[in-house]
Amino acid sequence: MNATIPELLAPAGNREKLETAMTYGASAVYLGGPTMNLRAKSAGFTWDGLADAVRTAHASGVSAYVCLNALPRQQDLPRVAEAMERLGDMTDAARPDALIIADPGVLMLARKHLPDIPVHLSTQANTANAASAAFWKDFGVTRVNLARELGLRGIRDIAAATPGLELEVFAHGAMCMAVSGRCTMSAHMNARSANLGQCTHPCRFNYGVRAIAVEEKTRPGELAWEIHEEDGWSSILAAEDLCLVKFLPWFMRMGITSLKIEGRMKSGGYLAQVVDAYATALRDVQNGTFRPQAYLHELLNTASRPLTTGFFLPGDKRVTYPAAPEQRPVLARIVEQTGDDAWTVAVRSKWDTTQPVRILVPGLQRPVLDAGSYALENDLGEKRDVGHSGLTLTLRANHPALAKGLFLRP
Repeated sequence: MNATIPELLAPAGNREKLETAMTYGASAVYLGGPTMNLRAKSAGFTWDGLADAVRTAHASGVSAYVCLNALPRQQDLPRVAEAMERLGDMTDAARPDALIIADPGVLMLARKHLPDIPVHLSTQANTANAASAAFWKDFGVTRVNLARELGLRGIRDIAAATPGLELEVFAHGAMCMAVSGRCTMSAHMNARSANLGQCTHPCRFNYGVRAIAVEEKTRPGELAWEIHEEDGWSSILAAEDLCLVKFLPWFMRMGITSLKIEGRMKSGGYLAQVVDAYATALRDVQNGTFRPQAYLHELLNTASRPLTTGFFLPGDKRVTYPAAPEQRPVLARIVEQTGDDAWTVAVRSKWDTTQPVRILVPGLQRPVLDAGSYALENDLGEKRDVGHSGLTLTLRANHPALAKGLFLRP
């Protein structure tokens, strides 16, 4: 296939997730410092940690983009200035490959104070047409992340009308009930603004149902909105999660520069499986071995909500894939090797050693450690039949696929 393979852009909410994204095949990562990014609740990075993370990415040939994509109010501008000063002081190896910005004022300040760092426009800017994309390009933006509300025809037409401008599209992850994520629910309910990186995700809360359905006046007998309870509660505002893995060949034909995975607040185990699925899919397209059902099967195991094609398909079509009825939770992450058959593991969920374990090897390889071929030990060398979340244990096993940074699951 002659199409250019897009960059796979993955979230790096902390050091572990940065390493996980790189291990499982991301070609670029996006990350934030301690201020002015839209994931202020995540562990994130200190300024020194951010510089070290960017250096680490560069050493592995991975691009690193720093988020300054909050929508600041007047009183927040000093923090924007501080962030730019900090970034400007970073050495060449620690300088980000681009800044991700949503606000035109922040863009103006970045062009003034950090003119040598490219700017990528965030989805929060809600770019939904070629004229808007061209406007941003005229003001120095080199890449635009298109609005998540666009369908394939809109993406195609913008790509055709904006030669020379890089386009980025969200391919996987959480969607929002607000336009391109610009939500006010969190500010209304909890006095924490989503547009300043403080979202408490009230759209994911469970609510008690007081009304069952609504009917629009001019369409009697036709339900416009219906609510279903489960155990007395309902997630009436939670959008499904986006999943466009089946359409990667189309994105490649359209010349899309970057496919973005949402989820700086997600776990490392989640990130490993999602990045692995998309990275493998992109390589398979290039090799002529594209296997959409295999990638979807892997992604459904990570889903906490149904996966959907969202607004992507024409004619208001929407394909929804229900989450796996029995998910296989990540059991542990391999922290380091301490002997020929000894591995320190950070346990993430209950681990029953009477069951086989799969090693999540990049490339959707899933070799198995059979029950009886491995053991868990505590720091005294005592065998443990069960490992519990939060423990650090020693895995005794001899398998060629075991490696630092890999995850394990049933």
